[in-house]
Amino acid sequence: MARGCQSVNRRAPSGLSAAHGQEPPRNSFRVRRTCLYRGAVTTTRMIILNGGSSSGKSGIVRCLQAVLPDPWLAFGVDSFVDALPAKLQASDAGLAVADDGRVSVGADFRALEEAWTEGIVAMARAGARIVVDEVFLGGAASQQRWRRALGDMSVLWVGVRCDGAVAAGREIARGDRVRGMAVAQADAVHRGVSYDLEVDTSRTESLECALAVAARVGG
Repeated sequence: MARGCQSVNRRAPSGLSAAHGQEPPRNSFRVRRTCLYRGAVTTTRMIILNGGSSSGKSGIVRCLQAVLPDPWLAFGVDSFVDALPAKLQASDAGLAVADDGRVSVGADFRALEEAWTEGIVAMARAGARIVVDEVFLGGAASQQRWRRALGDMSVLWVGVRCDGAVAAGREIARGDRVRGMAVAQADAVHRGVSYDLEVDTSRTESLECALAVAARVGG
């Protein structure tokens, strides 16, 4: 789903032109990004995308980093899970995935997740602009945990919807997820969650979704 932004974010290795072996003009990449999105970035410090597994969030995140005129750091719940010690990646105290794809988390997971959330917010308060790829397993309760950490920070909340059958097809193609996870999360992660904007990746490319999000940044 991220194909639409690959031509936007293409740079030669080590800052050199692959075709000519020369350094490109200093502002060439900025010109290519701003030609897609010309809105002004103002007060928004964070964009939080919430959607189920295989809903297409990561593709939108990559495109957002390409089209927004200022640099945005990207963090996701998957990177947090990857950072957990192995003993917490498959245990009742940490993260447990049932055979049907349903996910449950324990007390140790929650404690570390809270610290991770606070750390992300601290980076935003220090001046970084951050986009977060999240899965609200607890629906509204998950959003409320973020709200407590964020305080009065300006955030754009984005719901990333995807038809369960479409997400399940992507899940099979990926081959790195337990079957059933996409369907189990498709609607559950959105229950009781309030958004500033919602996009649907079932039939819409990542770039188009990213541009819709970018148009709301600072709004």
